[in-house]
Amino acid sequence: MKKFLIAGNWKMNKTSAEAAEFAEALKAKELPNAKDVCVLAPFTLIGGLGKAFEGTGIGFGAQNVHFEPSGAFTGEISVPMLKDLGVGYCIVGHSERREYFAETDKTVNLKLKALLQAGITPILCVGESLEIREQGGEQTFVAGQVIADFDGIGTEDAAKVVIAYEPIWAIGTGKTATPDQAEEMCAFIRGVISGIYDDATGDSMLILYGGSMKPSNAKELLEKPDINGGLIGGASLKADDLAAIAEAAASL
Repeated sequence: MKKFLIAGNWKMNKTSAEAAEFAEALKAKELPNAKDVCVLAPFTLIGGLGKAFEGTGIGFGAQNVHFEPSGAFTGEISVPMLKDLGVGYCIVGHSERREYFAETDKTVNLKLKALLQAGITPILCVGESLEIREQGGEQTFVAGQVIADFDGIGTEDAAKVVIAYEPIWAIGTGKTATPDQAEEMCAFIRGVISGIYDDATGDSMLILYGGSMKPSNAKELLEKPDINGGLIGGASLKADDLAAIAEAAASL
């Protein structure tokens, strides 16, 4: 049976009160596959979500982390700090981190290794800009990201990583890659992983689509054989919308 993960990325949104209200609304939905849903929140909200989702099966996690366990890194959060809060997931290398905060494949690789060592599931983001796609270089670019990001990671650990394909041109723009475009790239990424490791690793890896998935297009995207879920941005801010996407996955 095909596996899914519906991951809500709140980005820099919500106060503690708003997060608590959301959690209660989502729990009231009694999701059919709650364990296949997680919310990735700002650091200030993680502890509260952990308590709110306790016993529900709904996962929670962070949007970023530092690769060092401690040190003079003002403003940063370490893997042990996340572990202390009981997080199950952490985004690594989101396009906004790469574009605005100088994230590189080298630091992404270090973060992946630190999270895997701690038993936290990384959600690795890869994807190309509109300029790269228009030039026909999207596969070369994304393959380069994947190869660099997995450098030095063994097969057993690699199988624990979730990959989110996020076409940068479809984030926050209202544009969405067509289901065929999304499927093509997710299948390509699966092939790259199979090439680095083996077919079993590639076939079993969860590969999400991360470009403006919402209730109106979720089922059409999730029906594609190589799309195992979504990294949901704007639609994850409303419990009704996130639940609708999760229910679309559960129906397949």
